[in-house]
Amino acid sequence: MTASKKTGPAACVLGDMDLVRPLGLAGIRCAVVTPPGGATAYSRFTETVLPWTPDSGGEDALVEALLRFGLSQPERPVLYFEEDSQLLMVSRHRDRLARAFRFTLADAELVETLVDKARFQALAEALDLPVPRTRRLRPGPGSEAPELDLRYPLIVKPLTRRPPWDSIEGLGKAIRIDSPAELRALWPRLIPVGIDLLAQELIPGPETRIESYHVYIDADGAVAGEFTGRKIRTYPADYGHSTALTITDSQGEGADVAALGRDLSARMGLRGVAKFDFKRAPDGGLHLLEVNPRFNLWHHLGAVAGVNLPAIVHADLTGAPRPAPAVARPGACWCHISKDRMAARKAGVPTLEWLAWVARCEAKAIVADDPMPFLRPKLARLLPSNKGAAQPTGWAKS
Repeated sequence: MTASKKTGPAACVLGDMDLVRPLGLAGIRCAVVTPPGGATAYSRFTETVLPWTPDSGGEDALVEALLRFGLSQPERPVLYFEEDSQLLMVSRHRDRLARAFRFTLADAELVETLVDKARFQALAEALDLPVPRTRRLRPGPGSEAPELDLRYPLIVKPLTRRPPWDSIEGLGKAIRIDSPAELRALWPRLIPVGIDLLAQELIPGPETRIESYHVYIDADGAVAGEFTGRKIRTYPADYGHSTALTITDSQGEGADVAALGRDLSARMGLRGVAKFDFKRAPDGGLHLLEVNPRFNLWHHLGAVAGVNLPAIVHADLTGAPRPAPAVARPGACWCHISKDRMAARKAGVPTLEWLAWVARCEAKAIVADDPMPFLRPKLARLLPSNKGAAQPTGWAKS
């Protein structure tokens, strides 16, 4: 797939190559917010770089930097965001940012609810969403593990994705607990972390039984684009981060996922983009795990498979014609090569078999027509340190 001529308002991207790439492939000019030397700065799809690190200031400082950039453009850019922290920032400052940007976003109260797992659980109970039974844990000083009216095994996970959790579990998103005795044994490790957690009944089965529904719902409440997918591998294997993904048939094997996703979107009054994660139980039933109302790495794979949600959003917000309606091609795959190599090895996949699969994989971190995001950091280690010096905010690539 090749990029078309880049015209119209730019996309301002708070995200990685899996968000830059679908925009670039649609011929949309990209301005990226990234740490100096970040991979997106070197993409052939990037025309402007706004260097930014946590040391540059807090949330308010980033909002001000975005406003300066957006207001300096001849046309308001379209703002894209890929992480929970970015979603919350845009949502909480939506009125100010709307002066300089166009963006699509769920209702402010719904955004806060979907990001916070405790609030999401309350919403799920109110709307009768098909979520596993859950209880809140408060491991404070001097406390003891509670007796829970849940069916073991359980998983324990943080309310929001916060760094303190890493001190307990490192790369994993959750911890499996098989009995009350295991919860009591874990409790002393939870207390010093100082965050509330959720205990949730475990849906049996591996991570490959996690399926997802991806949608963009326009301002009128119509589904403007959608596709379904399934995890192939994660690292770590249990409760880890995705390393390999595939598109499923939204009119065949994934039809129930798409139908349930549409139904839940309507119940919540959702607008904008969202990802619904479900886990399929042994009896075939779908259990809702979470809803993320933001852009994500799946949008690269969706674009390669024929449904480019970021491009549809850009067309709607700028008054351009939407891409032609399409159904995503089942079987298209994405992988993060270096991490999936570890995941495949851990899963016992023979090296030659994995390499052959990677060669057929349509969306991956290293792409032949845009290699510099991968190569530039490696080359930088061979260059004198002053060659990698940060450029002024808003510098344009030549």
